[in-house]
Amino acid sequence: MNPITPIINGLRITLEHLFKKPVTLQYPAERPKVAQRFRGLHALNVSHDKAKCVACYLCPTVCPAKCITVEAGEDANHDKYAARYEIDLLRCIFCGYCVEACPVDAVKMTGEFELANYHRSDFVYDKERLLEKK
Repeated sequence: MNPITPIINGLRITLEHLFKKPVTLQYPAERPKVAQRFRGLHALNVSHDKAKCVACYLCPTVCPAKCITVEAGEDANHDKYAARYEIDLLRCIFCGYCVEACPVDAVKMTGEFELANYHRSDFVYDKERLLEKK
């Protein structure tokens, strides 16, 4: 075998890649296409101008990371609602069990994946922050 053959094969492979479309995205300018079933940031669904959550405690019960906190309240019609609903994203493993367990489809997972923050307290999403996410 000629000692120069491996070098020529390597150069051939390199030259082939020069004419192919690049795989790299220029991130801030080009947005990646997120899969339809991607489990990103949580959001609370709204029905009749209020959150659909009825504080049944299924989502904190089924959560393996125990990152969801729910406290129930009662309105004038004696209907239960979530007076406090918090998700600690630093503990969350984005498994989607909370979405599957919810009997009223109050919780959904959006396609939002940019979750970087500078302070730990910014990773605790309360009810108001979860309602504004679509």
